[in-house]
Amino acid sequence: MTAQPQTLPFTLLIDPVAADSPRTQFDDTFREVDWTAPALRVGELSAQRGDGVFETLGVVGGHPQAVKAHLDRLATSSAICELPEPHLGQWHAAIARATRRLPQQGEIVLKLIYSRGVDSGPAPTAWLHATMAPDFGAVRESGIRAVTLDRGYPHGLAEQAPWLLMGAKTLSYAVNMAALREAHRRGADDAIFLTHDGFVLEGPTSTVVLRTGGVFVSPVPSGAILHGTTQQSVFEHLQAAGERTEYRDVTVDELRAADAVWLLSSVRLAVQVTELDGRPLPAVPELTRAFNAALLARTA
Repeated sequence: MTAQPQTLPFTLLIDPVAADSPRTQFDDTFREVDWTAPALRVGELSAQRGDGVFETLGVVGGHPQAVKAHLDRLATSSAICELPEPHLGQWHAAIARATRRLPQQGEIVLKLIYSRGVDSGPAPTAWLHATMAPDFGAVRESGIRAVTLDRGYPHGLAEQAPWLLMGAKTLSYAVNMAALREAHRRGADDAIFLTHDGFVLEGPTSTVVLRTGGVFVSPVPSGAILHGTTQQSVFEHLQAAGERTEYRDVTVDELRAADAVWLLSSVRLAVQVTELDGRPLPAVPELTRAFNAALLARTA
């Protein structure tokens, strides 16, 4: 009998298997639970220390988007944090299991969490949680105001101090959320992080793309900048249309002088920055609509 679609939120606990396991069937490692019921141990290090990694992907019309890119990044974050290597086949199966159980219409947020578990525990902890996505139609159309915020370290620090885990998508998001609150205090909707010496990094929950001199540019992914999955999809769309794309270092002066600036993320998708640090930026709504149409049409 085919399982009926599950109402949201939806939670699936995962019993992680070793990355080198030859298994191809994983149903016995998944357990659907009531999202309102207790499910984690008191000693869980994801809650106590933020000691874990995560990914957030969109499911649009029943299609999970950019699954391979998200799982590759989950594996990279796990390696940086010295977590046991995740079995990506198991995670693929978990996403497929969840997708079959979710509503097949609308936009859904699917969060993957992989934690160290408990001190001296036998294995890591993992789960998947799905909720309905907020309605971002208005900001996709009208854009957002952003401010630049100093991240507090110089360009190149991530390579000099890898123990800071800057290239991992960790659960420790307190600084990112504080940056958004600071942006709101300044009358803006979002923030763009800068190095102390004026190079553009990323948003607290997004990747930066700008158009300058006819080229679409994103700060080069590095130890300090996550390689954005949505940004990769937009670059693929632009390349297919014959546009030039480039990864390189970007200064704040170049950002402020750009022909257009966007923030890209897995759930909000592409939103244009129409005001930066109180100064208006050029608006190109037709490009933003094209980006979002391409993103929403993805089936993988």
